[in-house]
Parts: sequence; C-alpha cells; structure tokens
Amino acid sequence: MATTFNLRDLADADSGAATACMTSAGLTQTAAKTRAELFAQAADNLKQRGLSSQEPVIARFVPGRIEVLGKHTDYAGGRSLLAAVERGFCMVAVSRADRRIRLWSRDAPDIAQFDISPDLSPKIGHWSNYPMTVARRIARNFAGELCGADMAVTSDLPIASGMSSSSALIVTCFLVLSDINGLSERPAYTSNIHSPEELAGYLGTVENGQTFGSLCGDAGVGTFGGSEDHTAMLCCRSGELSQYSFCPVRHERQIEVPADLVFVVGSSGVVAEKTGAALELYNRASRLTSAVAETWRTQTGRSDPHMAAAVASAADAVEQMREILRKGSYGDFGPKDLQDRFEQFYAESEEIIPAAGNALARGDLERFGDLVDRSQFLTETLLQNQVAETVFLTASARKCGAIAASAFGAGFGGSVWSLVKRDSVGDYMARWQDEYHRAYPQHASLSVFFATQAGPAAIKLTPSA
Repeated sequence: MATTFNLRDLADADSGAATACMTSAGLTQTAAKTRAELFAQAADNLKQRGLSSQEPVIARFVPGRIEVLGKHTDYAGGRSLLAAVERGFCMVAVSRADRRIRLWSRDAPDIAQFDISPDLSPKIGHWSNYPMTVARRIARNFAGELCGADMAVTSDLPIASGMSSSSALIVTCFLVLSDINGLSERPAYTSNIHSPEELAGYLGTVENGQTFGSLCGDAGVGTFGGSEDHTAMLCCRSGELSQYSFCPVRHERQIEVPADLVFVVGSSGVVAEKTGAALELYNRASRLTSAVAETWRTQTGRSDPHMAAAVASAADAVEQMREILRKGSYGDFGPKDLQDRFEQFYAESEEIIPAAGNALARGDLERFGDLVDRSQFLTETLLQNQVAETVFLTASARKCGAIAASAFGAGFGGSVWSLVKRDSVGDYMARWQDEYHRAYPQHASLSVFFATQAGPAAIKLTPSA
C-alpha cells in the first residue's frame, strides 16, 4: 500500500480515504468529513497552481485548543488543563528541490513566498510572520541541506479568537517541513527532542524566541508566551482533558470527559490581536511574572527560575513570597501589581486546577463549575485581561444552563468555552448565541459558536493510518 497520499487522493473529499484516516485517529465522523473537505480545498489549490495530481504530498491536521484552566500559567512553570478541539489547520505540501517556500492560505489574499534562511526578517502583524519564523529557526537549528515546499493551508478556526490559531499555524508549518526534510533523524533533533512533550517545548521557544537545549533562539514572533498551546496540539487525547505543568513540559494526568458532555465554544468576534498596543497588554502579564520571580530572587538570594519553582522551594515559600511582594516593586510595577499577578497564578495553578480535575474525575460537576467560576473571577479582577464581551459570554453561558464556562486564551478579546449536556446542545447554543447577539449586535457577523468534543492531537494523513 502507498505510504503517502497524492494530490488527486486528497482533492477527492468524497473518496472517504482522508475521512477514514482521521476517524481512526480519534475525530468524530462529522468532524473528520469536514476536515476532509478542507484538505480537498488545499489540494485543489495546489493543483490550480500547476502541480500534478500524481505528486506525493505531506498532509497534516493540527487542532486548535481549549485552555480549560491555566490562564497565563505555563510560562511561569505552572500547570494547565487542556483539550484539543476538532477544528484546526489542514495543510497539504509538495516538496521542492530548492529552499523556496510558497504558501497559499485560503483566508489570505496574498502568497507567502521566501527561502528557508537564517536571515529572514518577518513582518510582525502579517500572517507570513509565523511560517517565516519557523523557516528561519529551522535554518538556524538544523544543519545540512534543506528543501522548501509548495504548501496550501485551510482552517476553520476563528482567527485571533483565543483558540491559538497562530500557534497552530507554527506547529503545522514545522511538522510539514520536518516531514519533508527528515528533521527528526538529524543529530540536532535527536540530541534535544525525545518526546512529543519536548517537541512542544521546543516549538514554544520557536514562537517566543528562547533557546531550547542546544537549539539557539532568535527573535521569535514577538510574543512572550509559553508552550501550553503547542503541548495541547501535540499531546492531547480524544475524549479527555490533559493536565500538564511547564518549564519543562511535564505530563501530570488524564481526566476523562463524561460521554454525555460536550464543549460549546463562543467566539466573541472581538479580535484578540497580538500587535501594537494589544501586544504590550498581552506581554504585560508575562513581564509581571518575570518581575515577581526577579523580586523573589533578589530578596531571598535564591536562583529559582520562575514562580512555580519559588512556590515549591520551601513549606513557607508562599507566605514568604506574599511578605516580600507587600513591600516590593520592580521597574514600573508597584506592590499591588506584583501581588495581584502572584495571587492569580498561585490560585489558578496550585489550588483550582488540581481541585477541578479531581471534581471532574469523580463526577462532581457542581464543584467543577464552582471552581471554574473562581478562575474566571480571578481572571477578571487580578489578571485583568478580559473585555466586556467575554465577561458577558461567560455569565450568559452559566445563565443558559452550562455546567461550567470560562474565557480562555491571551485575553483582551477571544472566546469562551462552556460544558453542556450533549442532548441539549442545539437549544443551548441557540439561546446562548441569541443572548450575545442581542447584547452585542455589532459583533453578530464575526462571532462564531460551535460544539466540539475533546479531540485528538495533530494527525499526519497516510493511506495506511
């Protein structure tokens, strides 16, 4: 049997081959069929560019993610509770003999066209920033010949919605270029990356610009985030929530989602941009995290790299931290700034997530909902990264009958997840959407509401899958 699809295979969405591949990996039949249609659009895009139907292709699906809990905890060494969604990016690629990359996106009017080079200078704010950052980092980290590709991508993730479409594009581009160039067999890879978790950690540094092991960093894409998103996309499992801690990525446990429950996501239509002033707002939470850790190190003489390490350093570390921050300041951050950031982190990572996971595991849905409510409250009052629309969506979801609901993602826009009974999804989603559109009619055309189960991690399409 062939080990790869060709363009003709994927361009025929009705053949069932791609659908079967994805259902075997854990997508529902409906979700797999929709993804097959997206792959067909991408394959047809390449055919229209003059590529032969017989060309063997690399095809990858990378999902978006729901941050069930874990708001701005990952880059501070904290933990998150994660699920992949059944929506995401579908990319089809044909290898080239040179280092040229030509990337077409169904949702962008222009082509991203460049060579794999260590000297690329992506433009922040343009969608090509993400594939160019990947190509630059590959050129810098992996010695030897590198081949480019003709690539086409489609997606049904709402853009800048909190479901991490930017990270998903980074992961997709890396996986495809890694497949084409056999990166996983190169010494630089095998000496630094030994598991999907470590790959997620590396891809987090591709995005934020940090060094990973001996793989030197660069400018990244301009955001100071962690590796939560990449971990969800590479490691989550169908029908389960995955609990991870970070810096480095460490798997803690899996929690089954009851079969009679399903997620419903409401994307507010308020774009969670990561450029200009919005980028500074996003990065402020990260800078506060670094300020807390540096204040701790200065006052204690310790070398703990982040807040999670500081908390774990001694039995009385939390009270010691609180005392230090009551009197502390760092740059333009005063004591209250530092205290609020620490208290939100500590409650989210050390108290809420372990307790919420335990509640869901034992079927105590009321307790689970209460803990998620506390997380949302602390996000609004201490982290302060919400907008009126996401606050409304969260409260409205609970009013409409959701077992639990919370905003997620970078903040300052984006989406809210809710957990509801599977047999009430249709009525619930209609009520929730209607309430939001009546309150914010200006966002009706851009908001998106959809149901999804907790889905599988990234899928490589092969005929024998």
